[in-house]
Amino acid sequence: MWNLIKYLQKKLIISIPLFMVMGLIYGSYFEVSFLKKLVMPFTILMVYPMMVNLNINELAKKGNLKLQFITQLINFVFMPLIGFAIGNLFFKDNTYIVLGLLLTSLLPTSGMTISWTGFANGNISEAIKMTIIGLILGSILSPLYLKYFMGTSIQIPLANIFKQILMVVFLPMIAGIITRKLIILKCGQERYNKEYKQKFPPLSTLGVLAMVFTAMALKSKTIMSDPMVLVNLLLPLILLYIINFTVSTVIAKLLFDKKDAIALIYGTVMRNLSIALAIAMAVFKENGTEIALIIAIAYIVQVQAGAWYVKFTDKILGV
Repeated sequence: MWNLIKYLQKKLIISIPLFMVMGLIYGSYFEVSFLKKLVMPFTILMVYPMMVNLNINELAKKGNLKLQFITQLINFVFMPLIGFAIGNLFFKDNTYIVLGLLLTSLLPTSGMTISWTGFANGNISEAIKMTIIGLILGSILSPLYLKYFMGTSIQIPLANIFKQILMVVFLPMIAGIITRKLIILKCGQERYNKEYKQKFPPLSTLGVLAMVFTAMALKSKTIMSDPMVLVNLLLPLILLYIINFTVSTVIAKLLFDKKDAIALIYGTVMRNLSIALAIAMAVFKENGTEIALIIAIAYIVQVQAGAWYVKFTDKILGV
């Protein structure tokens, strides 16, 4: 079973579409309302493991302030505007899909930021800082951005969003920090790195797949009645990532050396879709499945884009 979970994590390009299809099939033939009660347990399974390996002590180390500042400028000024603009361009009459695109563009960096930066031989230390800063800033700013951009179209429960972010981001973060310290205290840093560190990401992936399955199952009847809805959601997401990769690459090449450039690119193009999915499902209830649908499809685009960019990094940024 553990080997299967690890395989699913390594093959997200296959496992996410697979669980989407499974959710569609299950939701078409069976009663799925009970899945709503599993949203919070799946959320904890998705978020908590990723927090254990997040070494918050990296923030205390001296780093490249210019790199961090420009990264967060792209993440919290440029990307929200682009996400909102694309949402309104394609889905002017569907405010919840616009909200989904905005939510996706508001929550930068995830464990994949660090992983892809490592795969491409970038500055991992700076990537870790970007991930922590992006996670904290995104959690604080997202409710305010949602209220500002979407508050005139739909009701944005500001207090409830902050409450859910506390539940799905900051409490798991605290629990993750404590878990990491306890393991290191008991087993030592070396044993943690060798035996335990690799066990948490697959668990997080399992939570992601469970949430994707749930979102698709709850939305299955709508999708099966009009399968083209998936294609219609895919096109604006591809556009979003093309713009994101292009702008980040140009800025990175102009301002930074290769290792820092790689960190900036993956620190701005890898969105924290797990947190976005958790907020959508926990806060917006019935409409959350519609929001979650575009976030689930974003996983497919993001994993594909990240993998292909690694292959062409040397050609794009130079050896």
